[in-house]
Amino acid sequence: MALDFLAGCVGGAAGVLVGHPFDTVKVRLQVQNVEKPLYRGTFHCFQTIIKQESAFGLYKGIGSPMMGLTFINALVFGVQGNTLRALGKDTPLNQFLAGSAAGAIQCIICCPMELAKTRMQLQGTGEYKLKMKNYKNSLDCLIKIYRKEGLRGINRGMVSTFIRETPSFGFYFLTYDCMTRYLGCEAEDSYVIPKLLFSGGMSGIVSWLSTYPVDVIKSRLQADGVGGVTQYNGILDCVRKSYHEEGWRVFTRGLTSTLLRAFPVNAATFATVTVFLMYMRSEDNLRECEPGPVIQQPSSL
Repeated sequence: MALDFLAGCVGGAAGVLVGHPFDTVKVRLQVQNVEKPLYRGTFHCFQTIIKQESAFGLYKGIGSPMMGLTFINALVFGVQGNTLRALGKDTPLNQFLAGSAAGAIQCIICCPMELAKTRMQLQGTGEYKLKMKNYKNSLDCLIKIYRKEGLRGINRGMVSTFIRETPSFGFYFLTYDCMTRYLGCEAEDSYVIPKLLFSGGMSGIVSWLSTYPVDVIKSRLQADGVGGVTQYNGILDCVRKSYHEEGWRVFTRGLTSTLLRAFPVNAATFATVTVFLMYMRSEDNLRECEPGPVIQQPSSL
């Protein structure tokens, strides 16, 4: 159990390193001003950030997901495993329910972590060298938000995060379970690792598609107030104003970069977990065909 947890942490870190640039692009596209857009699309956003802020601009805010990685892995897979055992049978429905329970519980850490990540990603937009830093790092960001806005401030976007994460993790574990069953994932199969990678990647894509509009609202609420201007009074107000000003397409903004990120992040995470376990166990084959502690950043996904 401890070895699986450690493997998940290593694999999750690999996933964050691969996927964070895509996440930065997603956040920038989600919150940019529609009247004065800085970016024309996903690839233009990539090019602009690298040109104006260097490649390091794509990794702004990476400290926050890295800090929360260990705790999120422990919560997600601890809750998911215990819930599945409590439900008694390993059925698709129980996989969904156990995943949903895990997604709901991990919001406690995920919400503040993503708040800091979002604020850091938006800091110094369009500047090659920051003229003025509001936050030194993710931890400093959370401390300053707490001092200014209190506990409510660092939990900004908690309800929208809960609405996003609960069904999203349910679909994540359900899809993975269905994919591995359909592909006939067996330990003696020479293609077991590619099958695990494909299953994990597709699980990430399905989980993001299931709740993506909620993620747009969550990002806007957490970015609200940056620069001293507050636009939204809550989730419904954000939905109403966003739709009124930008139409239904606003709820798909940044989706391309998210889906581009979802598959390789999960693929990298699964590959790292698999290789780590094989090396540590010193075995020629995987003893079990089951997911290691992998986080989809949701998030995860």
